[in-house]
Amino acid sequence: MKTTRKKASKKEFILKKAAQMFRDKGFAATSMRDLAETVGIEAASLYNHIRSKNEILETICFDVANRFTLFMDDMETGTQPVIKKIDTLLRFHIRQMIDSIEEVIVSDREWKHLDEPYLSNFHNQRRTYRKRFAAIIEDGIKSGEIKKIDAPTAVMILLHAVNGIESWHRSNARISAEDLENNMVMIMIDGLRK
Repeated sequence: MKTTRKKASKKEFILKKAAQMFRDKGFAATSMRDLAETVGIEAASLYNHIRSKNEILETICFDVANRFTLFMDDMETGTQPVIKKIDTLLRFHIRQMIDSIEEVIVSDREWKHLDEPYLSNFHNQRRTYRKRFAAIIEDGIKSGEIKKIDAPTAVMILLHAVNGIESWHRSNARISAEDLENNMVMIMIDGLRK
């Protein structure tokens, strides 16, 4: 049992380092040799933990997609007002960008390097997620909580705003993560609220 946990730990460490490298250099420019060097093991030993660079990308992308999908499932089945659902969704997105930036950025930018059938599957998951988010906004328009706006455009704007958190990570004079979250949600929710 101890060996299995140690192997899982090493794999998690490899995935974390790979996400950092894929974010910094891009998937295509990162070699397994580079990754092995960063992790501190021989390239041949890397294959004891992972089958290929593509498997790493698949794992990162689908781990992120599954986290977002499960959270969306909870929002859709919840009974709170639409504005509260959107507030909660935005806070989740922001927290993911603050706490798991490498994985989220890689899944957002590098997914196009996935092999089939993973590429089509991931693309469908992304599209479906955005449609589900837009459907929540449309429910808010119908209930009178949200201004009459184009819901897919609103989703695009909200998600792009959250992606901007990447520049917060690079800032030397940044506000706290909590203040960032509260400011962003206030601005975005106030822009939607009727």
